[in-house]
Amino acid sequence: MRQIHSTAVIEPGAQIAADVVIGPFAYIGPEVILGSGCVVHHHAGILGHTVVGINNHFFPGCVIGGIPQDLKYRGGDCRVIIGDNNHFREMVTVNIGTEDGGGITQIGSDNLLMVNVHVAHDCFIRDHCILGNKTMLAGHIEVENGAIMETGAAITHFISVGQLAAIGPVAGVVHDIPPFMRAEGHPAAVQGVNKERLLQFGFTAARMKPIEDAYQLLFQNRIPLANGAEELERLYPGNPDIKALLDFVRRAEAGKYGRYRESLRTKTA
Repeated sequence: MRQIHSTAVIEPGAQIAADVVIGPFAYIGPEVILGSGCVVHHHAGILGHTVVGINNHFFPGCVIGGIPQDLKYRGGDCRVIIGDNNHFREMVTVNIGTEDGGGITQIGSDNLLMVNVHVAHDCFIRDHCILGNKTMLAGHIEVENGAIMETGAAITHFISVGQLAAIGPVAGVVHDIPPFMRAEGHPAAVQGVNKERLLQFGFTAARMKPIEDAYQLLFQNRIPLANGAEELERLYPGNPDIKALLDFVRRAEAGKYGRYRESLRTKTA
């Protein structure tokens, strides 16, 4: 049963599912679509052309669908698309996309965005990610499945964060972060395998062994990528985790400043 507090503002044109809960002084804009089971807590705002799936929670002070903090935005029909079962904690901000960046900021499903997280224009956060308190994502960032960012991580534009990667607290990220690895520091650099997260996602010790060998070859011993890749492919032919890691690292190496998505700048921004 729909529950909308008398002080909430629901603009004409908003599409609200029959069982949505909207708290005191919340605001829902005229182009918003809210799916079943969503809860919008008091003083949260969902603006712009924002499409929200099912069972999402928006905590007090969220502003979802605001215009980009990008002077190149020209007022076009850009949007935010959100999947299912996400939690946007207090004061999270998510901006719509820009015309030159594809027009869409997208957040998948089963993600947790903690207090004061900022997601800028044209970002794509996939599924099962955790963004710690005060994590800041600049524009055009892609975060792959299961990645985790700890408190205060700051990630510059056009970065890719690989699947099940971790970024340590207050890290400054200026290069792509490979899958399965943990990065820390200023600038952030790979410091080891993200074992805790891999275990959470069902990786066994046997499955982690090739990834640990890859860390030693590529990041600890710092041998040339071509040589390390050749050795890993010889040791673990057809291993899907090694393939995913090497494909990611090769893309990053090919991109300007070690950022694959930077190579898309002329196409998207």
